[in-house]
Amino acid sequence: MNIRNEHITDLEKIETLTWAAFKNHPSHAPGAEPNEHLIVNRLRENKALALSLVAEDETGIIGHIAFSPVCIAGESSNWFGLAPVSVAPERQGQGIGGKLIEAGLSRLLAQGADGVVLLGEPAYYQRFGFESHVNLTLPGVPAEYFMIQRLKACSPIPVGEVSFHQSFYG
Repeated sequence: MNIRNEHITDLEKIETLTWAAFKNHPSHAPGAEPNEHLIVNRLRENKALALSLVAEDETGIIGHIAFSPVCIAGESSNWFGLAPVSVAPERQGQGIGGKLIEAGLSRLLAQGADGVVLLGEPAYYQRFGFESHVNLTLPGVPAEYFMIQRLKACSPIPVGEVSFHQSFYG
């Protein structure tokens, strides 16, 4: 498996993969259609995809991960939101998402990012070093599902409410 930056020729494949990965996802209301592919498209259109990686093997693109800037306490920051991470349904549970997360965190650190936030399942994301922290909150979300990872040990964890890019809200 190879993990690389997305190419312009990957966009339709990323959209299809992301839609399929979130079809019937437990975080959606029963019967609701996924919108994560639309979020990725809007992030790209708004030039807010700070990092977009694909995982591919001999069968083609089998995974995707997106990172975008977040604001903290209403101000721009050097922190990024991880969302979404998508893996082809038939390939889920094989560690592909984990490899994308690790590659993304490594690349963001190399680019000088201070940290990453996400909304997700604690049992999954804690294995990658994510944890809830009282300094950072996401309004309307139970604290245990909003997690952070500081990438630079010397950087303080900022304080305030986090807001994802407007592309997440339509």
